[in-house]
Amino acid sequence: MLSEAGWQVQDAAAQNLYHQGDHRGNGVAVRETTTARGRADYALYVDRKLVGVIEAKREGADLSAAESQADRYADHLTDAQQRHLAWRQQEPLPFRYVSDGGETRFRNILDPDSRTRRIFHFHQPRTLARWIRQADEDPQAPSYRARLRMRMPELDERPLRPAQIGAVRGVEDSVALGRGQQGIGQSRSLVQMATGAGKTFTAVTFSYRMLKHARAERVLFLVDRNNLGDQAVAEFENFITPDGARKFADLYHVQRLGSEGMKASSKVVVSTVQRLYMELTGERPPGAQDEDAEGEQPYDIPGPVEVGYNADIPPESFDLIVVDECHRSIYGKWRSVLEYFDAPIVGLTATPVAQTFGYFNGNLVSEYTYQEAVADSVNVDFSVYEINTRITAEGGVIAQGTIPVRDRRTRRQRYEDLDEDVEYGANQVGVGVISKDQLRTVIRTFRERLFTEIFPERGKHDSSTGELLWDEMYVPKTLIFAKNDNHAEEIVEVVRDVFGKGNEFCAKITHAAKKADERLADFRNLPQLRIAVTVDMIATGTDVKPLECLLFLRDVKSWAYFEQMKGRGARTLSLTEFEKVTPGVGPKTRFVIVDAVGVTKRKKVDAAPLERHTDKQVSLEKLLRKTGAGTIEEAEVSTLAARLAKLDIQMTSEERGEIEQLTGGRPLKEIIRGMIRAVSVDDQQKVRDAAALTGRDPEREVRALIEHAVQPLAAAPQLRARLLEMRRAKDILYDETSRDELVNAGAAVENEATSRDIVTCWREYIENNRDEIAAMAIAFNADSDTPPADALHRLKDVARAIARPPRAWTPDRLWAAYEQLGETPISKQRTRKTAADLLALLRYELAGGAERGMPQPMPHEDRVRERYAAWLARQEQAGVHFTDRQRWWLDHIANATVERVRFDTADLDYAPFATRNGTDGFLAEFGEQQAEHIIDELDRELSA
Repeated sequence: MLSEAGWQVQDAAAQNLYHQGDHRGNGVAVRETTTARGRADYALYVDRKLVGVIEAKREGADLSAAESQADRYADHLTDAQQRHLAWRQQEPLPFRYVSDGGETRFRNILDPDSRTRRIFHFHQPRTLARWIRQADEDPQAPSYRARLRMRMPELDERPLRPAQIGAVRGVEDSVALGRGQQGIGQSRSLVQMATGAGKTFTAVTFSYRMLKHARAERVLFLVDRNNLGDQAVAEFENFITPDGARKFADLYHVQRLGSEGMKASSKVVVSTVQRLYMELTGERPPGAQDEDAEGEQPYDIPGPVEVGYNADIPPESFDLIVVDECHRSIYGKWRSVLEYFDAPIVGLTATPVAQTFGYFNGNLVSEYTYQEAVADSVNVDFSVYEINTRITAEGGVIAQGTIPVRDRRTRRQRYEDLDEDVEYGANQVGVGVISKDQLRTVIRTFRERLFTEIFPERGKHDSSTGELLWDEMYVPKTLIFAKNDNHAEEIVEVVRDVFGKGNEFCAKITHAAKKADERLADFRNLPQLRIAVTVDMIATGTDVKPLECLLFLRDVKSWAYFEQMKGRGARTLSLTEFEKVTPGVGPKTRFVIVDAVGVTKRKKVDAAPLERHTDKQVSLEKLLRKTGAGTIEEAEVSTLAARLAKLDIQMTSEERGEIEQLTGGRPLKEIIRGMIRAVSVDDQQKVRDAAALTGRDPEREVRALIEHAVQPLAAAPQLRARLLEMRRAKDILYDETSRDELVNAGAAVENEATSRDIVTCWREYIENNRDEIAAMAIAFNADSDTPPADALHRLKDVARAIARPPRAWTPDRLWAAYEQLGETPISKQRTRKTAADLLALLRYELAGGAERGMPQPMPHEDRVRERYAAWLARQEQAGVHFTDRQRWWLDHIANATVERVRFDTADLDYAPFATRNGTDGFLAEFGEQQAEHIIDELDRELSA
């Protein structure tokens, strides 16, 4: 390991500190060096100066004890070593390593509050030389982490939004303080920012500050799409530095990692993790797809990758790693690539899921939800419009006779005769069967309702006939999500036909489309291109800010993925930019989800790492490849059996006979049944029981059972190839006979079943967190000692927690569910519900709810207004009359209670009260005794 890192290893009796190293530096590691407290396994010299020690142990030894040994040697040198050899006289050696060959730990005592961390490999001599040189240049802040604590200037907030300010400070504090859990390495920090809130700009800001002020050596910015890499490079290069008004690229070299390798001059490296793996290992991971292949993630590979030491890209190459869109599972199979580097990791995401929080040790340093972004006008809000048709919901029947059939791969069309009717289900619509009338019904309904119900404010009518003036209106920029590329082709054709427009009006933008990047730019910038049809290419990360409508013709099961897709419509832009592509309609204030498949109604799941594929997430090709390689997992065997069962149903009798020839006479159904038995709980338990009786390893026997079941496939490459050919050759059938019909169309309303599910889960959440929530609710009582501002902060924490996926409960959604079930009165005014309304629901449930006959909760503002009016009436009945000037104070106190749940007397010194001399003005108006009495009484009445 030492030699790999560039150290010249010598014996103490023959040491030569004048050894000249290579590009890795002048470093000598001397074995068995005697110190004042014993013999160090290795003493480390850089440029003939003694700088550190290594304590080496046998594999599996107690490394914690070894750390103490290393500290003793490094802290207690001989007099001669202190005077003549040590880097700094009369000071301990800064760099201490312990290693058993499999695990290596490192401690740099130049760090403030220094502690041991795990590292992949010993650092190179040139790295220690750089650290020593920087320490000599700045003795008061002698290390990177010390500079993060002591040399970072105050943040210039001018170019940043409040959420970005909080994120930058959160990251810098986390990295400087090193909040990672013990034994995991340097800190991991998670930043959650709503789509469109400026995550990349935030990352560029703290990266620039760390490069300039903390003297970070290099920053790695990981993306998961090539087009996102291009966007990131542009964001870095065009960033205007706040302290010098210069472009980032004028000061630091930004490199997009490619085949030329990493350049020594690069200060920021933008890469996909796949490309980084290839640079580290010099090879392409087995089974990896092209980075932008249609329907594939660049991280979707058969199994976890492994990396070894690379002297050209050592673990200390980066001082900061930023992982964009970190909610995806790049830290699953690719985890070893990230953990190769000795650097803090910062994750950026709009939609953190359970695995994300787990990887980042729950260290959420900044949180900015979509709801907060809408409130701050960073994003626009959305509404849902539903289009339901019979075939979409139920499927249909292709009548016997001659029908069009299209090859799935070549899209070549031919005609075939059906001897009998073919039924198809709703899940086959758009995949195995294209119903032209289903597409036409959805798109026609969308067009007919576009300017009357979806965007009624945009409709322009002929004054005499009342007809819509289509030539004078711009269809809102619309993105349609299709199931696959063939589906997208059909949608484009139907859209052009229904709208009566040409190619420039609607285009397919998928990875399979020609010049997709150019079409995407046209969609973003040109007024002519109004509708784009995509599968995954514009589903995440890609900005098309003028988008105002998302039409779903595919279902999405992952909550995080759905939220990312929604985010495509949430972006804001200036009126000037918007007018360039959609003239004459004013600013963009909202977007609409047109749900034509029920995607907004169905439950979503928290995204899981890609190691656990669903039937639709993994291709048959990958499953067969893993079977042949012997790496297929148990869960994947079940998926493979399901895929083969579907294929068997589609096979002709001739094809089944061909397969039997390749299997030695075994029908495919028999092989499938064997695979299903191998992964069944009952069969596996029988194997475990038998193994226990004979003393064999139960889990090894279960694995043998699985391997035996897949052996007919694993041992027959020709069979696997033919199965794949058959699957690819299966055709798409066209239903031209079924007539679809519109079931309903209109603004979405939660159905009763969905509302009941929401309320049930909400009650379970309250029960699971009862003590914490009850304490928070008590803090809002008038007699509570908790400051009102602190109580409100705790309530907002609850609101943020439940707004995270997969719950996504906003006060609006919860309140609507209660209304649907009749447990709250339907609001007369459809005002947006806030965290204060959440408190009303919490109190209602904590008191027992409907089961204990509790009064129905009222919207917070309605309750405050009602109680304030009642209090005023009682005052009048008691003969207390207030002047107009006094009513001004009372009315504004009630308004503040509406906004903050409880009134805080400290607010008297802020707007709007400050305009009337604040607290002093209030006391002067009412008199000190009456003023105190009124505040206490209003607090009890309005916050009870």
